[in-house]
Amino acid sequence: MSVLAETEIPAKMKAWKENLDAHVREIVEWHFNPQTGTPFWLEFAEKHDWDPRKEIVTYEDLDKFGFFQDEWLRGGPVRRWVPKAYADKPVYVFETGGSTGVPKSRINCEDFRIDYDIYSETLPDQYFPKGADWLMLGPSGPRRLRLAVEHLAQHRGGISFCVDLDPRWVIKLIKWGDTRLMERYKQHVIDQAVTILKAHDTVKCMFATPKLLEALCEKVSLKKMGITGVFCGGTEMTPQFHRLAVEELVEGAYFAPTYGNTLMGLAVHKPYTPEDNWAVIYYPPMPRALIEVVDPDEPARIVGYGETGRVRLTTLTKEFFMPRFLERDEAEREPPCGTYPWDGVRNVRPFSRFQTSVIEGVY
Repeated sequence: MSVLAETEIPAKMKAWKENLDAHVREIVEWHFNPQTGTPFWLEFAEKHDWDPRKEIVTYEDLDKFGFFQDEWLRGGPVRRWVPKAYADKPVYVFETGGSTGVPKSRINCEDFRIDYDIYSETLPDQYFPKGADWLMLGPSGPRRLRLAVEHLAQHRGGISFCVDLDPRWVIKLIKWGDTRLMERYKQHVIDQAVTILKAHDTVKCMFATPKLLEALCEKVSLKKMGITGVFCGGTEMTPQFHRLAVEELVEGAYFAPTYGNTLMGLAVHKPYTPEDNWAVIYYPPMPRALIEVVDPDEPARIVGYGETGRVRLTTLTKEFFMPRFLERDEAEREPPCGTYPWDGVRNVRPFSRFQTSVIEGVY
């Protein structure tokens, strides 16, 4: 991956903006074209007195759609989200965690593979060796992450070993206040991981959530188990955990924090530098998805650099078009850097106004 000099960033930003606007026009044309389009968006266009294919020219024009509604993805029929061009393709449906009611569903054909092929290019081969096997220590079931990490391992020439993990059961235990049984379930998951690591010395790389990574490291030494690269994501990813992981838990392995979800794909971490003071900084996978930080009370307004706000997501792929979705996260707006000439986010965490209603479980 090339690193830009600071003087090159403005020119690269201009080029990326032009590419983004062209990508927006392509995606809007695709989803609103009667031959290729998505039933949900074709119906949307019929109900409104403007033509997105004519009026959406730039990324900023997506504001005309208003805000994408959370409830649109809850319940069925899910085939209303399958573009006509993909009607004959095999379709996956992935669900969000389900910690806030009926899970949101997103269809996928190839997006989860494409997203992780792109992400793979950001992993240093020295620590994530090609051909090495992986441990997937995260949610299973209807979640995209399980198949995505498996594909990442396969894309890099390895095999993914997975555990059984039902986060919704953990959420129920938390709601019931049964911390004893919750701890026993967590240990059940960790026991599965330890068994895999002891039985397969070909496992050099792994994915884990912060809580599960810490619990695993209480049981075994990752260094002694041969782990050289740790890919880690979840809402418990704080600067404090970032420092703990690098200085103590991973024992010299490369630590790759990430911010991603079923609706977006995967944002890449900015490699650690001392001047960041352990802040966790992410940049979205332009132009397939953008994450912006907006004023919670005026979410059409992007806040200034360094200011805190709510995360707003826009997803732009041929499989899924989702403009201006307000996430349940908050962060600080991060300026472009030498590797990523577009906006990022710093220290993503649960949106403070929702903290009383959101249960994160194993994340």
